[in-house]
Amino acid sequence: MRIGVGIRNMGPQSTPETMAACARAAEGAGLDSIWITDHIAIPPDDAEGSGGRYMDTLTTLAWLAAATTRIGLGSAVLILPYRAALATAKQVATVQELSGGRLMLGVGVGWMAPEFQAVGVDRRRRGAITDETLAFMNACFAADEVEANGQPLLFRPRPAKPPFLIGGKALHALARAVAHGEGWLPVVRGPEEIADDVARYRALTAAAGKPDGSVTVSTRLPLDDAAACRDLLAQYRDLGVERLICGFPYDDGAGFEERLALLVAVSG
Repeated sequence: MRIGVGIRNMGPQSTPETMAACARAAEGAGLDSIWITDHIAIPPDDAEGSGGRYMDTLTTLAWLAAATTRIGLGSAVLILPYRAALATAKQVATVQELSGGRLMLGVGVGWMAPEFQAVGVDRRRRGAITDETLAFMNACFAADEVEANGQPLLFRPRPAKPPFLIGGKALHALARAVAHGEGWLPVVRGPEEIADDVARYRALTAAAGKPDGSVTVSTRLPLDDAAACRDLLAQYRDLGVERLICGFPYDDGAGFEERLALLVAVSG
């Protein structure tokens, strides 16, 4: 099982110096990947922990690509209904091209009602918009020439498609992962939450002739309890989880490295 780590692209930890230090520390420790999250319009009454400061996801991943050389770069998750399909496809292809093929695109439908209001998108259509955007983006990575709004266009550069990992834990998220993605990416508190859903996902991928669908989980581990961590990691492995993204709190680069050392110790 590959191990990734979350980096805060929000709040006071999202300075260039801290984010670069965290990314390089994770790469130096031999981790599989680094992951960041996505918000673009935090309302004033829901800003605890970030102060409303969020760095744009795709821009930050491109910047982190330049700050590193090997480590995978992931979004967990990019909210597709907030964004125009063609512009987003171009940004994704650009990050993939400039990073040397290191992007892993976790996507989701979103949930925060004020954020949908701020971007002018009907929250009730978020699932449909996500499906439409994913279908279009898949078409973009499948051919140099695509069509948008009746207009043929050239989609270049067209690097190897990054894996699309579909977030969410509801049944429609599993169906979306099978229809449009290469994997499923739920956020969980423990392996028991997804044991049944992993089996459902495997059955759906097999029925669709896509048995290569992967499972990545985003979670937290009790890093101060090595035995408990190792037990949880073993449970995730037994479920067939291919990648685990571990998030943890930290105040600065030094704090990140302290927690990172614990993660490496229990997962090595």
